[in-house]
Parts: sequence; structure tokens; C-alpha cells
Amino acid sequence: MELQWVTRDPKLTHTKLTDSVGLMVDMSQAALVAIDLFAITVLVFGLYFPRYRRRDMVVAILGLNVGVMAVATALSTAEVSAGLGLGLFGVLSIIRLRSSELAQEDIAYYFTALAIGLLGGISVSPAWVTPALMGAILVTLFVADHPRLYRRVRSQSITLDEAYPDEQLAIARLEELLGAEVTRLRVKKLDLVQDTTAVDVCFRLHKPTADSGLPVGHPELAEMVGGQR
Repeated sequence: MELQWVTRDPKLTHTKLTDSVGLMVDMSQAALVAIDLFAITVLVFGLYFPRYRRRDMVVAILGLNVGVMAVATALSTAEVSAGLGLGLFGVLSIIRLRSSELAQEDIAYYFTALAIGLLGGISVSPAWVTPALMGAILVTLFVADHPRLYRRVRSQSITLDEAYPDEQLAIARLEELLGAEVTRLRVKKLDLVQDTTAVDVCFRLHKPTADSGLPVGHPELAEMVGGQR
């Protein structure tokens, strides 16, 4: 009986191994893209739009997320320095929409889309870290921006048609106008010539009435009262 020795070509083995690793990397990157698209869909159509109904911000958030993910993916697969990546993040972090003023809630969703896009474009190990971080971001935003959290607390910038050098008089006037308890007042401008006072005010609506179930000062309640007159 003769023994036959089977020899393998080292170059062929190395080529197959390289192809397998490349295929795994491509599948991993495709999975990250799919996870990112799912996360941004939940963020925009599950959280943001049902609460704020701003179609213009939907376009901005989706465009930002997909664009950042594409650039981060290209940077992660190319031989570029870490400084370029940090520079990209710095540029994106100071983006502001000059056409209209963004509320703090809009800024929170804006940068959440930025963070999710970066996570979706950069592969980390172990593989479960990326979806876990995306999930943590979404859960945090869901809880922090839930309508039932501090639902009677409001803040507004108001210009009173009278100059109030005494803050206590301004608070009393605001509580009368708003039908609420003023918790914080900051006078931005006191104009004795034009007889106006510009203030930033934080206030708490009164508890719901037994008849309407809405807080006193609520816009829907004001419409109900106006319709009954």
C-alpha cells in the first residue's frame, strides 16, 4: 500500500483566506448599513415626526444621517489618518441651519442622527456594540422627550406691553396672562422708552380641571372656553 502525500499551494490557501475575510467584512458593513437605516427610521418616523410634525426637519435628519454614514464608511475602509476623521466630526458638529432657528429638541434629534450615522459607518468589535449603542441612544431620547415627562412644564420668550422694573410685578402679570405658576424668570430687555419688557419665562400649568381633563392654560382648553362664550 502506497501513501500519497497531498500538498497544498500556500499562495492558493492565502488567496482563499483573503477572499473569505473580505466577504465577512462586506457582510459586516452591509449589516451596519441595515442597522443604521432601521435606527434612523425609528428615530424619524417613530419618535420625531409623530411628536413635532416638521417635514423639513425629516428631510434634514435623514439626509444628515445617510450622508454621515456614507462618509464614515468611506473613511473606515480607506487609508486615512485619524486626524481627518476627527476633523470631519468637528466640522459636522458645528453645522447650524441659518435659514431658521432650531429649537433645543430639534438640535437633540439632529445630533442623534449624526451619532447614529457615525456608528453605522464605523465597524467596531465586538459586533454587538454598535446596535447596542444605537439602541441606548434611541431609548434615552424616547424617555427624555416623552410627552408625559414634565408635561405641565413650559418655557417661552414673551414681550410684555409694559415696562416692569420690579420682577415680582412682572411675575404676577405673567401668571395672570398664562394662567400658570411662574417658576423662573429672566429679563432679557427692559425698555423704558418703548414701555416694553422682554423676558424668558419658565412656568408650570395648573392641574387639569375636572370638566375638561386638560391643564389650565392649555391651548385646547382655551379654545373650549372661547367657544362657550
